[in-house]
Amino acid sequence: MTSPSREQRALRTCLGQFASGVTVVTTSDGVSVHGATVSSFASVSLDPPLVLVSLDRRSRVCQRLGAGGPFGVNVLAAGQRELALHFAGVPDARLAEVRWEGDPEAARLAGAVAYFSCRPWAAYPGGDHVLHLGEVVRFDAPGGDPLVFHSGVLSPHRRPADGIAWTGSLDGPAHGWAHHFGVPPAAGSHA
Repeated sequence: MTSPSREQRALRTCLGQFASGVTVVTTSDGVSVHGATVSSFASVSLDPPLVLVSLDRRSRVCQRLGAGGPFGVNVLAAGQRELALHFAGVPDARLAEVRWEGDPEAARLAGAVAYFSCRPWAAYPGGDHVLHLGEVVRFDAPGGDPLVFHSGVLSPHRRPADGIAWTGSLDGPAHGWAHHFGVPPAAGSHA
């Protein structure tokens, strides 16, 4: 493996300015579960229901998804930093064990804020990665605050205590664009 060039490192730093959620993509070979921490995850289509994950073509999980079995996408919660590190290949002594919940086809991590059980739809080459599209066959969103990846740092994302994201913003529904179109202020907003 060659080391990244100065331009590749600069590009990685620039791409890191885009904050993203953190997922663990899981698959099973019938004997054991395999997973990888992935921030390159996106919704593709609602009809049919498709999602996309981008995996390094050298990774074991990428090779296992290429075999055509079902896979899961677990959106990690704010308190699951150690789990993200574990599946990124950086063991953390604070992680006592990996807890699982039942899913008949793909491994589901306990405590995730959302989960998608997927059937392989298509795979496309993407340079040093492979883009895997999965058809969502089951999903669940227990909710909670997500774990976020930004500038190489994993950190929790917290919602405003009052539940109103627009508080203090002149662009919120009580001011700005919504006010001009006659949209009434949201309950609890400061008009």
